[in-house]
Amino acid sequence: MPVGTGQMTFDIGRRQFISVLGGAASLAWPLAARAQQPAMPVVAFINSGSPITSARYAAAFRTGLSETGYVEGQNVTVDYQWLEGKYDRVPALITDLVRRQVAVIITPGSDAAALAAKAATATIPIVFGVGGDPVQLGLVASLARPGGNATGINIFDQEVMGKRLRLLHDLVPKAVRVGVLVNPTNPSTTETTLREVQKAAHTIGLQIQILKATTVGEIYAAFAHERLDALFVAADGFFNSRRVQFAILAAHDSIPVAFSDSSYVEVGGLMSYGTNVAELFRRVGVYTGRVLNGTKPADLAVTQFTKFEFVINLQTARALHIVVPPAVLAIADEVIE
Repeated sequence: MPVGTGQMTFDIGRRQFISVLGGAASLAWPLAARAQQPAMPVVAFINSGSPITSARYAAAFRTGLSETGYVEGQNVTVDYQWLEGKYDRVPALITDLVRRQVAVIITPGSDAAALAAKAATATIPIVFGVGGDPVQLGLVASLARPGGNATGINIFDQEVMGKRLRLLHDLVPKAVRVGVLVNPTNPSTTETTLREVQKAAHTIGLQIQILKATTVGEIYAAFAHERLDALFVAADGFFNSRRVQFAILAAHDSIPVAFSDSSYVEVGGLMSYGTNVAELFRRVGVYTGRVLNGTKPADLAVTQFTKFEFVINLQTARALHIVVPPAVLAIADEVIE
């Protein structure tokens, strides 16, 4: 062997070994860096409706999140839980979320879920959107200083029920016997609806017939009920998921119906008076982002949602042979031709 050949072979082998080590290190570094990155926070989004009929509300929630710097899939994970009207799922669902220690529990539009979450945890932040008084419900100590692990939006649903009934009466002044449809598996909303509607009905001079529905078949049965001049439908996630069914049945049976949400009117319902639900979900998204950014629910005052919308579908009114009084038309926030 020529002099120096062994040394040259050794040097080449050493350079190759160092090169291999360098390549392995460069591959290992991104893996190590990724391993050190914190996992994205998980936000549990509980809604009483379905993913199809509530898609616009979920989108509004994501818009609110983005306003505070959070984008789903990039720096936050949203775990959507759709009840589809099955409120009996709530206790087990909340227990699982608490076990998993999600970052925030979101309950827009569901008093039942908000109450169950509050009962299950005193540490995981809760952002609600409730129609009842959150102080009376026991969710917060006060609106200005919640004082615990829950805060959110109060939509004053109980305050608008009487006005919704009066607007229905203004549209169909000859109606005397009015059915009030509630979902008994949604007890908080049912109790509030019956109390406020019966109070308003007594003032107006209407006769109230209480109807209950927890299934599609029971909704059909409500419309088959005889001797009703009009129908008042309570705010409910399950009912909202069946809004097309409501519009079809109301048209078939020629029954004027008052709803809580304009989405019913958009698919053929006669009228609605209530909260802009998409805006409620956007605000819940903003609150969620603020909590993720470090604001404690105890220090985040409950917002009282005081803007309500009166929407009329004139095409449906004509089909029902209802002549909308000019004074009623003048106060409508939206008229669907």
